[in-house]
Amino acid sequence: MSKKKLLGYNVELEKLPEKKIFLNINAMEKGDYELNIIHQNKLIKKTTFKKS
Repeated sequence: MSKKKLLGYNVELEKLPEKKIFLNINAMEKGDYELNIIHQNKLIKKTTFKKS
């Protein structure tokens, strides 16, 4: 029999969030909205959504 080669796997997981931010859409008026997430004066994420 031949020897089996052992394979090594390495996985890095992102750090899980320690805090949460909740946005209550029910309290907002109907219309189009833009959400900007900023950290240290730099835009991280920009998304739009519509409440109908």
